[in-house]
Amino acid sequence: MSALMGEDKAKRRLLRRGPLENFASLVIVAGVFMLMQPFSLALYSYSFATILAGTVAFAIVSKFPE
Repeated sequence: MSALMGEDKAKRRLLRRGPLENFASLVIVAGVFMLMQPFSLALYSYSFATILAGTVAFAIVSKFPE
């Protein structure tokens, strides 16, 4: 029984809001960088999708418990 409780604590620690919000923010910043760089058309092409994915992730993660 205690092994199951350990797994539950590990899942809760993994799904905390703070670190996942930081990761989603990092994805948004990466998308903005991809949008503004003048070197690669491929990066520019995927910038909107990256920003959108980061924004959706941030909206979902902001509902997680602290």
